[in-house]
Amino acid sequence: MTFAALARRHAAAQPVELDRRSFVKLTGTGAFALAFAPAFAQNAPAAAGLKPQQMPGPFVAIAADGTVTVQVNRLDFGQGAATAMPMLVAEELDADWSRVQGVLAPAAPVYADPVYGMQMTGGSGTMANSWQQYREIGARARAMLVAAAAKQWGVDAAAVKVADGLLSGPAGQKAGFGELAAAAQQQPVPEKVVLKTADQFKLIGKPQGRKNAREIARGRQAYGMDFGVDPATKALLPDLQTVVVARAPVFGGKVTKFDAAAARAVKGVSAVFEVELDRGGRGVAVAAKGYWAARQGRDALKPEWNLDGLEKVDSAAQRAQYRALAQKDGLPVKAEGKPAARAGTPAQTIRAEYHFPYLAHAPMEPLNCVIEFNGEACRVWAGTQFQTVDQGAIAATLGLKPEQVLLHTLMAGGGFGRRAVPSSDYLVEAARIAKAWRAAGKTTPLKIVWSREDDLLGGYYRPSYMHKVEVDLGADGGVMRWQHRIVGQSIIKGTPFESFLVKDGIDGTSVEGVGDTAYALPVSASLHSPVQNVPVLWWRSVGHTHTAYVMETLVDEIATLTKQDPVALRKSLWGGKHPRHLAALELAVEKSGYGTRTLPKGHAWGVAVHESFGSVVAYVVEASLDRGAPKLHKATAGVHCNTAVNPLNVQAQVQGAALMALGTTLPGAAITLKNGEVQQHNFHEYTVARLPQMPQVDVHIVPSTEPPTGMGEPGLPPLAPAFANALARLGAPRQRELPFKLG
Repeated sequence: MTFAALARRHAAAQPVELDRRSFVKLTGTGAFALAFAPAFAQNAPAAAGLKPQQMPGPFVAIAADGTVTVQVNRLDFGQGAATAMPMLVAEELDADWSRVQGVLAPAAPVYADPVYGMQMTGGSGTMANSWQQYREIGARARAMLVAAAAKQWGVDAAAVKVADGLLSGPAGQKAGFGELAAAAQQQPVPEKVVLKTADQFKLIGKPQGRKNAREIARGRQAYGMDFGVDPATKALLPDLQTVVVARAPVFGGKVTKFDAAAARAVKGVSAVFEVELDRGGRGVAVAAKGYWAARQGRDALKPEWNLDGLEKVDSAAQRAQYRALAQKDGLPVKAEGKPAARAGTPAQTIRAEYHFPYLAHAPMEPLNCVIEFNGEACRVWAGTQFQTVDQGAIAATLGLKPEQVLLHTLMAGGGFGRRAVPSSDYLVEAARIAKAWRAAGKTTPLKIVWSREDDLLGGYYRPSYMHKVEVDLGADGGVMRWQHRIVGQSIIKGTPFESFLVKDGIDGTSVEGVGDTAYALPVSASLHSPVQNVPVLWWRSVGHTHTAYVMETLVDEIATLTKQDPVALRKSLWGGKHPRHLAALELAVEKSGYGTRTLPKGHAWGVAVHESFGSVVAYVVEASLDRGAPKLHKATAGVHCNTAVNPLNVQAQVQGAALMALGTTLPGAAITLKNGEVQQHNFHEYTVARLPQMPQVDVHIVPSTEPPTGMGEPGLPPLAPAFANALARLGAPRQRELPFKLG
């Protein structure tokens, strides 16, 4: 099989033909030929009030055999969107679930998130933002099938019943979706539809295994890194070149000298050339037949770098810098609706300084893409969270219009935010490489591959932060004053999102969870956002990764100092105003046995509750100290995410987030810099949690019929503080730093 044949096969698997203004028609034959199967109701007349993203056409295809294919306007990188989103359509369509499949939609305006206005996956917004949209799409497709059946049978539409992909009439008439799909396309698309009520749901709220679970379990699921490999032989396709890039050890460095001849002497290497990189850097691209040849060619380069004028960040020096900044107030953070500080002499004062390191996203699948540029148009295959942003950035780099870039979304092996970069760093680099490749007269497609080392050294980390907090406690146990200073880089300043995510100089992602805490506390917070030569980015649950830890460990410390039960104190601090928090905590308490079950000797309870991305997660954990080393045995989660579309997905997201959060507590879970260079190169130097550390995680969901809220991220923030709180009850020092420092 050639690359062109694989590209045609991939295109043919996409069952949608979009509005012609949404998709460029790449002309010619070979690798640029497109083959899309007809979409459902593609040419149907539509009500004047409907927008393209409300129409079934771009989203639903019904084959002659009754198979329903749903275009998923997101990236699926482990969170199960390719199953949960088709569930929304299938529910209202009354489809046979066994005959429904989801595919990841290519980049196109019609697939923009209804809330954010761009095609993206992030902010735990998939279910929350497309809940109404995808259900209405399913309901409109159903109405059109019903209208077609009624017309064909000469009966009133109200007399037509639909169940499990089958339509039936009052006189015993029957027809499958596939039989009526063509006729349904001629029916007008209704503007208004009546959606099911929660008591009518057959799929939503019921546990559903993922559609690709079998492929994942058997190692047959294809990810971005697999694209360009012959599915039959597993060999790299003959017309595909693999490219790796040599980058400077300090961000923004430029290559000054390298041994191109030595690299070209490696068997399989076909080209060596300089290329512009992210943040003004300049490196060397090595193209070869296969990854190993490209990697060996890069190793032979012996590059030298110009690092003049670059800030060389040092973690130890940065800590001292942040500590100095934290001695005075920064820009004020709004804390609306919070009580004022109380005057008087405190009975006791907590003075706490918290440190949080840079964190790498470290997904199991490092960054990669396949790109093909013919000088007039471009095709890209990538597991991207930011289709709209990336499509535009690639186009700008190549001197094209966005519609001249056909960006295919591929399944990705994790991301946690690293595939949603405002600068589109890795895809812009790929486009620059493709442009240079084309300028050299070469036309073959390129597979750009980042190694694990490239991925860890390549930047865009969760920023390092320092919190300095002083809390005055009265003789009555109440909080009199809460002074809170935060120091850390902004992930938003200088990006297209600055205009609406930075207010009065405050990056909201740096302080979320403090100024807007659910607790009735007299919080007076301020923020310093120093600029550093380290690329930073959102990381699963963003600012809540550090703010939740500070707030939840301090509330727990207050409970200890004032001799209050930590559960009771949290309830009192909500003041009866946060019923979802209360419900999540009470469910976790009940299911864990907190307060009623006797723990084994040497074990202790830890509690934490936090809201992020619209959902509340409460943990009650059981931990111990094994010869001084912390051990998390069990975590019981109470989750309030309103309607749980697929409870199995919610469970998986919480369990995965809990393990990721646990990883932040383990020794070695930090990215550090010395003289501007990242010191961690691979997993032997950068710790992530593994199977032996995984505790039992029981997930319990508060029943609700309200529209769903986010679940990709909320399971992470409260786990580490709950663990730390349990350790404090075992006599360990209060952990003011992640990862934990014990022994």
